[in-house]
Amino acid sequence: MDFVEELRWRGMIHDMMPGTAEQLKKEMTTAYVGIDPTADSLHIGHLVSVMMLRHFQRAGHKPLALVGGATGMIGDPSGKSEERELLDEATLRRNQEAIKRQLGRFLDFTEGTNKAEMVNNYDWMKDFTFLDFIRDVGKHITVSYMMAKDSVKKRLETGLSFTEFSYQLVQGFDFLYLYQNMNCKLQMGGSDQWGNIVTGTELIRRKTGGEAFALTCPLITKADGSKFGKTEAGNVWLDRNMTSPYRFYQFWLNTSDADAEKYIKIFTLLDVDKINEAMAIHAEAPHKRHLQKLLAREVTIMVHSREDYEAALEASQVLFGKGTAGTLARLDEASFLDLFEGVPTYELDIDILDRKDQLADLLALHTSVFSSKGEFRRMVKGGGVAVNKEKVTDAESTVSRDDLINGKYLLVQKGKKNYFLIVAR
Repeated sequence: MDFVEELRWRGMIHDMMPGTAEQLKKEMTTAYVGIDPTADSLHIGHLVSVMMLRHFQRAGHKPLALVGGATGMIGDPSGKSEERELLDEATLRRNQEAIKRQLGRFLDFTEGTNKAEMVNNYDWMKDFTFLDFIRDVGKHITVSYMMAKDSVKKRLETGLSFTEFSYQLVQGFDFLYLYQNMNCKLQMGGSDQWGNIVTGTELIRRKTGGEAFALTCPLITKADGSKFGKTEAGNVWLDRNMTSPYRFYQFWLNTSDADAEKYIKIFTLLDVDKINEAMAIHAEAPHKRHLQKLLAREVTIMVHSREDYEAALEASQVLFGKGTAGTLARLDEASFLDLFEGVPTYELDIDILDRKDQLADLLALHTSVFSSKGEFRRMVKGGGVAVNKEKVTDAESTVSRDDLINGKYLLVQKGKKNYFLIVAR
């Protein structure tokens, strides 16, 4: 299956310029996707175009990841309702390095004639004067051509700065530069980028007489039409310090059936036979959520690691009565806190634990997990108290620093469903 066929069955083609498929069959082709480094991590909204590059490389072609150090200083108006805050060069450089490390999990930058490369448009824009730009680029694209773009028309009523208006010319010049210097003949991106991309193909045609191509994928939304990748806590990031592996895993696990059927094609490398088989299994018992579990497994392993996936899977069972203190200890702190988000929390002076106080005093006097020591003893007798997933059988037992998970946390379970988190500082 060639690249275009691969993307087509996965539902990843929105628009494609005539001649694109023929070009890809003719020779190894270089293509790029642009990423503006507005944060020091990619989020899952970026994953669609990253997966396009991954499929492109697997099909034998050469992928370029363009990190927009220059365009990131401007801001693309496509899909935006207002102008965003612009970043300084130092911040953009830091973001670029972090993004390159993440892309290394998806693309092979190391060997082969089609090894991936990362480029930065700041490198060729930093010495390009304004007069040179309007003479060598601006004169080739008319204002009426630029005004016809949806990204411009949608912003005219609310206000569009000249900075944003010029964005399509800057992006068009990127394509021209890569065409002339790296033989790049294809630009890919989300469907909201179509106008900017074809400006590049037009600039190449008018400046060089050459032919370049464009391919875009659909903007991913949820089945209810809402924006993909957003939660109440914000974006779902690829950086584990911004979105823990546990929360990342849970995002995919909690997708609807309709979304899971779409996402498993877009965000995994599973082939058509395996996906059809998974859909058939899911259809027989939707309540078992086979498709969501498979999706969550594949994407979590791809973005993080198998160990992170297994820890997240194990952790997800904790709130349903399974798991052990060892399960909790294997979680990184961010995942641990995400797991018990919303659980009543008490802070405790860690020095208290040096006295090896009775557990009853800790839970009834130093915290208010129990209203009294008598209530604690009655619940222990009835088998209703657990600390760090271990049932308490002795009402006179003591607690010390050694009992803390990762030297900091004590998880108390009162009855079957009531959890309390004690944080020792």
